[in-house]
Parts: sequence; C-alpha cells; structure tokens
Amino acid sequence: MSYLKKLKNAMPVAPLKLMVLQSAAELGNEVNNYLVDFRSKANNVYNNDPAFQGYSEKNYLFQFNTPRFNSGEAKAVLEETVRGKDLFILVDVCNHSLTYTINGYTNHMSPDDHYQDLKRVIAATNGKAHRINVIMPFLYEGRQHRRNGRESLDCAYAFKELTQMGVSNFITFDAHDPRIQNAAPLSGFDNFTAHYQFTRALLRAEKDLVLDKDHIIVISPDEGALDRAIYFSTVIGADTGMFYKRRDYSTIVKGKNPIVAHEFLGNDIEGKDIIIIDDMISSGDSMLDTSRQLKAMKAKHVFICTTFGLFTNGLAAFDKAYEEGVFDKVITTNLCYRPPELLTKSYYLEADMSKFLASIIDYLNHDLPIEQVSTPTEKIQHIIKLYLNGNEIFKV
Repeated sequence: MSYLKKLKNAMPVAPLKLMVLQSAAELGNEVNNYLVDFRSKANNVYNNDPAFQGYSEKNYLFQFNTPRFNSGEAKAVLEETVRGKDLFILVDVCNHSLTYTINGYTNHMSPDDHYQDLKRVIAATNGKAHRINVIMPFLYEGRQHRRNGRESLDCAYAFKELTQMGVSNFITFDAHDPRIQNAAPLSGFDNFTAHYQFTRALLRAEKDLVLDKDHIIVISPDEGALDRAIYFSTVIGADTGMFYKRRDYSTIVKGKNPIVAHEFLGNDIEGKDIIIIDDMISSGDSMLDTSRQLKAMKAKHVFICTTFGLFTNGLAAFDKAYEEGVFDKVITTNLCYRPPELLTKSYYLEADMSKFLASIIDYLNHDLPIEQVSTPTEKIQHIIKLYLNGNEIFKV
C-alpha cells in the first residue's frame, strides 16, 4: 500500500492546530500554507465525517500571544480553545532578531528567552490539548549534550523537562547528538536531516556536476559529522573524506579548546568537486579554514551544505573568502533565522524545508509511520536520475 493511500484511509489523531511562536513566524506561515493545500486536495474518507470537523481548514494557525511586562517578565495568553486539539508547537531558539524592553533597555531574545516562551505556551494549555508535539529545528543547548567535568547538562535537562510538562513528541533536525533522547527514553523523539533538500538545491543551481566517485567527494569537516557524509556520499555515489580537528587542550578560548589545525584523511582531491556537509555554521571560521585547505589541495569546486546557518560573526569573512575563490556556494535550510543580508548574497542557496515539515506534521497527525520522510534515499536517487538524464528538477 502506498503512503498516499495510507494517508487517504488514515484517521487523524485529533483536530490539527499549529501554534507558531513569533521566532518561527515566517517558516510557520509557509508550513501552514502547505497544510492547507494538502488537506484541500486530500480525499480522506473522514473528510466529511461530522466527528472530524476541522479536518480541512483554510488556516491551521492557533491564535495566542506572549506579552511582556516592562520588568522583562512575560506570560502566554491563549485566544482560542485548545481542548481536544493535536497541537504542534513550532519554535526557533536561534532567532536573535526579536527584541523586548526591560526597564527602558532593549534586549535581544536569546535561546533561553525562546525556551521560556515555549514552556509558557505549554503551561497555558493547562493539560487540555489532546496531544502536544514540539517542533524545535535547532535543538536548544544541543551543543551542551554531554558532561565533561563540573558543568551543566543543559540539553538533556531541557528535553526531560518538556516531557514532564506533557510533550508527547519532540521533532528536531540534524541534532548535534541525537542520543540526547536517552534522557527520556519513553517519549517520542524524531531527528530529521536535510539531505534531499541539499541535493535538490545544489542540482538546480549547478548544471555540470558529474555524480560519481571519480569526480565528487563528500567531506566531513570533523569526526562528528562523518555519519552524515557517509550517508550522503553513498546515496549520490560519491567518495568520502574527512578532516580531523587537532585542538589545543591546554587552552580554553570562549568556552572551548581552540583548533590548532585541520588534518585531512582521504583520497586525492585534485580537480574534483567537493561537498562539505555539517549540521551548522556558527562563526564559520572552521568551515572557511577547511575550504581554504581544500582549495590549496587543488579542489575544483567547494560547496558548503549545513542545516543551520547561524553566522554569529557576520558575513564579512564569507564575503572575502568568496571573492578569493575559497568556496563556490553555501547552502543552508530555512529552519532557523537567517540574516536578511544573507539572502542577497550571490553565493547563497536555500534548501527550503517548509513542505517537508508540513508533510511530517500531516503524517504524525494521522499517526502514520514516517520512514519515507526520515530516510529520503529513493527521493534523492530519483532527482539524481532526472538530473543525469538532462531533465529539469524545478518541480520535484
């Protein structure tokens, strides 16, 4: 039975509602539009059943507000009933563009502020929702996923806290360490990747790539991203390599051990196209250093693919590196806030995740298995086949 047929005959868990915090407003609106489109075209057997009123709606966005007092304190206020709803809460903890006033001063919202707002809206539901699902693309405190010495274990605590508040399913993307789910092993935890969207964005932009082991190498910038590189290279039929970050463990700079050098492990890359794949660009220093070394090793093109483009030190270093020919394209998703300036850069490509995220919500609302979206091997191979046959993939 095909997945579309399963969706047609599946019973929804409860009426769907999408609660989008202000931090993820742009992405949330796009996801809502796809959900409206999906449901308007769906011929679900329960579509006209009086017991399932609200299956096909013109808008799934839940109305609420999170006002703040002048002291900086805040609260969540629901503007409609949540009783009996299958609630999906979308939050972007990386959106630093939002501000609030505290004692006359302007503060930019931090990940801590966004996480607190998330807990506020969950608390405001007062246990009345049929089910609560949290979609947090960038995992809050995801880089503090393990304890080394006398320090906090923030990510594990946050995940456990949310499950104790009644969250049934937790959806994230490209988690720095998905083993964080062990903090609450009986709760739902789904970790998705953007391999298909990376492939689609790259093949749409580049018309002369040769997808085989002799012409393309997928590079992991460190040992932590090796699994991503191995999967991606296997699916597209490319070779694999990695860099080892040699650190100075006798020194701590800004909370971490500085990188002394990047050591490459892999085959000869001269004249080959390189795809660097990782979970995020933070400051970008490490990624640019890796790209410089690859160009020094006579790589033909360097394409950088990361799920989250934070660019915490701005874009000046990337602008300069691009002018110097250090890399050719940067591809990131729209799962987190991106500086408006980034969208104007000629070297930037967007891997749009809104339709993918809407599909995940639709499947979960019907309590269907999500293998098709969690492992997109067939979809990637399909667009590669179209590409190699000279067909346009803009509508795929």
